[in-house]
Order: sequence, then C-alpha cells, then structure tokens
Amino acid sequence: MTRAPQFKRTLLASAILMLAAGQGQAQTQTPSDADTAVLPHEQTVVVLGSRSVAKTALDTSAPVGLISLKDMQTAGPLELGKLLQTLDPSFNFSSTFISDGTDSIRPATLRSLGPDQVLVLINGKRRHQQALVNVQQTIGRGSAGTDINAIPLGAIHHIEVLRDGAAAQYGSDAIAGVINIVLKSNINETSLSAVAGTTSEGDGDLYSGSANTGFALGQDGGFLNLTLEGRKRGETNRAGPDSLRVNPPRVTQHIGDSNTKDGYFWWNGAIPIDKSSEFYAFGGISKRTSDSFGFFRSAGDDRTVPAVYPNGFLPAISTDIKDASFAFGYRRDLANDWKADVSINHGNSELDFHESNSLNTSYWYEPKPGGGIYAESPREADTGKLKFSQTTINADIKGPIKFGDSSIFLATGFEYRKDQYQIIAGDPVSYQYGRTNNPAVVIKTPSGATASSGIQGFPGYTPATAVDDGRHNIALFLDAEHKPVDNLTLAGAVRYEKYSDFGSTVTGKLSARFDPTKQIGFRGSLSTGFRAPSVQQEFYSSVSTNLNNGVLTETLTARQGSAVTQAFGIAPLKEETSTSGSFGAVFRPANNMSLTADVYQIKIKDRIVFSSEIAPEAGGGPIANILKPLGVGQAQFFTNAVDTRTRGLDIVAEHSSKFAASTLVLSGQLGFNKTEVTKRHSTSTVLSGEKLFDKSQVTLIEHGQPRKHHVVAADYTAGAWNLNTRANYYGEVEAENFSPLQKWDSRWLVDASVRYGFSKRTFLSVGVNNLFDQLPSAWTNGGDFPKLGFTRCWETCPIGVNGRSMYVRVDTAF
Repeated sequence: MTRAPQFKRTLLASAILMLAAGQGQAQTQTPSDADTAVLPHEQTVVVLGSRSVAKTALDTSAPVGLISLKDMQTAGPLELGKLLQTLDPSFNFSSTFISDGTDSIRPATLRSLGPDQVLVLINGKRRHQQALVNVQQTIGRGSAGTDINAIPLGAIHHIEVLRDGAAAQYGSDAIAGVINIVLKSNINETSLSAVAGTTSEGDGDLYSGSANTGFALGQDGGFLNLTLEGRKRGETNRAGPDSLRVNPPRVTQHIGDSNTKDGYFWWNGAIPIDKSSEFYAFGGISKRTSDSFGFFRSAGDDRTVPAVYPNGFLPAISTDIKDASFAFGYRRDLANDWKADVSINHGNSELDFHESNSLNTSYWYEPKPGGGIYAESPREADTGKLKFSQTTINADIKGPIKFGDSSIFLATGFEYRKDQYQIIAGDPVSYQYGRTNNPAVVIKTPSGATASSGIQGFPGYTPATAVDDGRHNIALFLDAEHKPVDNLTLAGAVRYEKYSDFGSTVTGKLSARFDPTKQIGFRGSLSTGFRAPSVQQEFYSSVSTNLNNGVLTETLTARQGSAVTQAFGIAPLKEETSTSGSFGAVFRPANNMSLTADVYQIKIKDRIVFSSEIAPEAGGGPIANILKPLGVGQAQFFTNAVDTRTRGLDIVAEHSSKFAASTLVLSGQLGFNKTEVTKRHSTSTVLSGEKLFDKSQVTLIEHGQPRKHHVVAADYTAGAWNLNTRANYYGEVEAENFSPLQKWDSRWLVDASVRYGFSKRTFLSVGVNNLFDQLPSAWTNGGDFPKLGFTRCWETCPIGVNGRSMYVRVDTAF
C-alpha cells in the first residue's frame, strides 16, 4: 500500500470533521450566545508552559493538550498509558510481549522520542522514574522512563500535555515535552466506579473498581481527597501454532497480555495555616503483580531436561512492582502579589523478578562426587530486584515587578535532586553454572553440549552486577514573562544545572504569543534542552552465560567505566543536548469552534542508546582480540552514539454546539512526525558508528512508532443519553531485528460507548473498543518466526494483538 492514499485518507477524515462542524451550524438557526456550548479548552485553566498568571489551553504560547475528567470517563481503557494513547495523538504506548520486565512496565513516549525524554509531573511536581531499564528489542530500548500505569485513573481530575521542549523551565528529560497530571481535590462527595469487560475471543476478562472521596479539613478551605482502586486483568494469547518445533503443531508461545493484579491508594490534600499560607501533601502507593513468559524450550533443546519436561516447557516470569511517592510542601502569598512555594518530593520504584516452570540445566547435569549426576534442580527462583529512588527539594518564588503601567512577571527558584539505583542479585540457582559456579567444571548434556547456566527464561542478576550507587544535582532557574502591549506576550527562561558525576549545563528558551484579533493568534518558541544520563543507564549491568561456537562464554551488558567499555574505548556517558523550535496558529472563528496548527523540529545530539550486540569476528579480529582475554563472548553497552532530528505537525480542531437539551462536540487531532537518525558516531577506534548501532536499531528509532497518529471523535449528549465515538488512526510501522525488513500496515481503530444517566450522579455505560476487530497485518517476512507462532507484530506493536473488547461500566456519586 502506498503512502499517498494513506495521507489522503487522513486529510479526508479531517475535512469531513470540519464539514460536519460547519453543517452543525448551517442546518439550524444560528444559536445565541446562551445556546452556544463553550469549548472544554476554554473552561479549564492549565499551568504548563508558563509560571505566570493561569491561562486556558488556547491562550498559551506553546501547544498544550487537555484531557478532561469526562474524556477519561467516556474512553474505554482503564490503564493510564492506553488511555493517553487513545486520547492524545502525540502519545504512544506500544504493546510488548516476551520482553521480560517491559511486558509489565510498557514504554510511554511523546512525539515518537524516547520514554526518558518526556517529563511527568504530578500537581506540577516532578514524578520519579521507573527502576526498569528496557534492554530488550522494544520501543524505548535502553531507556528508563516513567511508569505511567502506577497512577490510578480514579485519582485524576485532568491531564495537561505540553508539546514543546521545556528543559529550561522544568529540567532534564523535558526534551519531547511535559505531562502534568492534576489530582482531584473535591470534597463532600464520594464517587464509585465499577467496570467489567472481556475480549471477543472470550479471554482477557477485566474487573475494576474505584472509590474516591473528599473531606473538608477545617472551615478555611482545607481538604483531603482519597482514592482506592483495584483492577484484575486476565491473560490473552494470540500466538499461532508452532509447526517448527512440535509435532503435531500446537500453540507453545504466549503472545498477548499477561495476568495482572493492580492495587492503588492515593491522596491529595491541603490545610491552611492562615489566610495567606497552607501546607499541602499528595502521593500514593501502588502494587502490581504480573505474569509474563519467555521463549518456549522444546523437548529436543539442550536447555531442557526430558525427565522433567518431556514435551518442552514455557518459562514463566512473574514481576512484583511496587511504587510509592510522597510530596509535601508549604505555599505562602507574599506582598505585592508574590508567592512562595517550598516542597520535598520523594518517590520509589521497585521491581522484583521471579522465575517459575523452569530449571537450571547445569544443576541437573552437574557431575556428582562419587559418580553420576545430581539429577535435580529447583523449578523456580527469585532472579533479582531493581530499585530506584528519587528525592527532590524545591524552593520557588514568583510574582510581578511593576514598571509604571506595565509589569514583568518573574519566577525563580532552586532545586536539589538525589537519584539512587540498586540492583540486588537473585538466588544462586538463578545465575550459577553448576553449584560452584566454576566455568572450569565440565558439565555436559546427554547430546555432548555444554550445559547452560542459570535458570531458563530470565537468568538472575549476579553478585558481580549488583550495585548500589547514585548521584545528585542542583539547579537554578529564572523565568520572565512580559506583555509590552495587550496582544503580545514575550517570555524567556534560563536554567543552570550541575551534576555530581558529569559537570554542569545551561539551557534557555524564548517564546512569544501574538493575538492581532480575538479570533487569531500566533505562537512560537525556540529552546535548547538536555537530558542527563539516568542512573539506571550509568549503573545497570547484567551477565548471562551462553554458548558461543560451542564454548561457554559470558554475554555482558557492561556499565560505563568497566573493563569492557574501556577496552573498546567507549567514553563515559554525557548529557544529550537538543535544540527545538515550534511555530503555530490559533483560530477561534466562533465561541464554539477552534483550530490550532503547530509545526515543530527537535534536534538531539549525542542521544544515549543501547548498542547492538558486539560479537567477535568468526575468523578472529580486533573485536575478538578484546573480548577473548576478558572472557566475554559478546557485549553491549549504553553510549552516546547517535544524533536525531524529529519534525512534525499537530493540527487540532474542535466544534461544540448546544441546542435545546442536546450538545454535540466534534473534535479532530492530526499528528504527523518523522524521526531520522542523522549521524552515527563512536569514540571507539575498533567500532564504527554503524557497527556500534546497526541498521536494525536505526529502523527501530525511525519507524518503530507510527509517523501518523490521528484521533477523530464525536460526543453527543441528549438528556440522559450520551453517545461517544472515537477513531484512532495509527500509521504503518517497520522493524528488522528478528527478520528482514517488515512493514505492518496502518490501521483505523474505532471505539464507541453509550452512557445513560439515571440521575445527575449515576450512570450506566456500555462500550466497545476496537469495534471492527482490527489486528496488525500478518508477519509475512518473518522467516521461521511465523512457524513458531509469531504471526503478527513483535518489537513494535502500537495497537496490540487482542482485537475487539467490550465492557460495562457503572459510575455513581453521593
């Protein structure tokens, strides 16, 4: 299928949307101001993009997307990541499977950049990152982003998405943009929500319950809002029959969602001290368990034991994810409209791995003193634990400085941040080669092959890879905003940060907003940005022992400064730097209609990536000469290896009409972006940039996420009834790591729901996600992989493989 027809269809969809909006006015009498529905973007104040006086999303100097409480209630997904992907075309939440921990903490990205290049805030305060590093062949490979699903929907009032570089305003990670999640603060109301759903295949049963309540604290505006939420999701499996390894063919792999159980408890509160100051606190804890799977080990594979698994086995990988955060602070109104805010914010992310339905082959076949073999091995083991913690201290002050009849709004502050990362080794059986872990001991399988070490599926972290290390940094920032005339806003920001491990950096931003009339506005920005290497990237390492040409050798993920990286001449990690610019226009031809269009470009230099696997030459050579003395069969590492350029266009249109007792809101969001790797480079004299980061990894960055993502929606309310229909268009994606280059075609996914209100506070909803049961196109170029059951996507899968799902939802409040 050619690209031109796809582009025409997306433009046609937007044209139909705008035509429908125009006909909504033309086919009826022109509504009066009282009958005109006000756009949601004109009703809610956003705080992203500026620290000055609050603005609506249409009045900002940079594009800000707004997701309201109603948007979240009428959309089908109950995971925050999938919900954002459904509602905001700049956001991607790719499905993964057979990717170890990434199956449980899926990568969340903005503008098709990396998961660690988007900053997430809660109530305007920095959210900590996840402990997991994505080291498998998935979107976000080599990154540790934010565990977006650790935040329950029931606690959220609305979400703001700043689609603009903002490192100078908010600090490291804000290269692609910023997501600010605003928690509920309502009082004297308790709301309950329950959802039950399933897929059209009869699996993946979903049950969810949420309770939110608020209390007044005192008589002066204090409050405490609490959320309790739980969810259970059954597994799905869309694997095809395995015709290559078993006879007769049967399904051996697990390709789909895993069994998960999620529990959340969150809070948000404030208590006044006097008329001009208050203490505030918010945060939450979440616990999630998930069961995923590795590769099937067939009966004839040397990694299995026929006496234990005569028909082969599928290793099971269980993850226990714990996440906790707590922020508290003090706000005070000062003289002359100035405000001060001091806060401390602490967060933890922890991921425990447990392997079951498995065994350690080297334990089983290890020679026993006195003759024979041990013929025993544990079937399960803890394979290790990852921990990340972050503590942030902020002290900010902001307010106007008047010069005659005009004023300049200033904001300045200080930030201290401490990051700590820890890897805890697994049980000895999870990583050892035999009970002594001595490679000199000869352990052979019945076929004469050297027995594999460690437990099968996900080998455990070893004492050699265990680490407990961290770093700290300080930052100073200054923002200024000025209106020289009523219809012109000029703003600037500068930020200085100094890190304990790699030095200091300075970033800046300039932005402007010009409104020649009330109906037309122009906005633009220029900024520099940076992203410090995460402590996960600095300190992560893992070792697994594999066979290399029949010889037992180690495969090493080497941390910076190790003997391997030094031998190859790989320089220590340094910060990514970026330059970005955007220009857009805002049109408001009527009170009930808006149209925005913004073009942007983001250039990133020295982007941190996870290298390709570096293996020795078959006949010997420089790489083999380095690896052999170190006892390493192949190696991979984090390195500043590529420069990229991302260009894009975002178009957002909205039209709202209100007639008698009905309201119709039509909206369309068209997202176009293109990321290119403009340069590959290496500090090594042995490894070229093309060897260090091969073509398959370039394809993952350039084509692994859709270059087009559009959302077209219609929401109609008439009396007690509400009908919501939303169509998501996902452009084609490509990959070539596991097979020759394969393209997966674009898809339209349509979601629909009907809601009936028994009262103003009690609603029953019935919905269908992926109404037309769209699936990724078949994997036609996968070589043997389709014969193993991989019939559709794997390393890049924006729409998932589950197909159609249905749900029933009940919401009530009292």
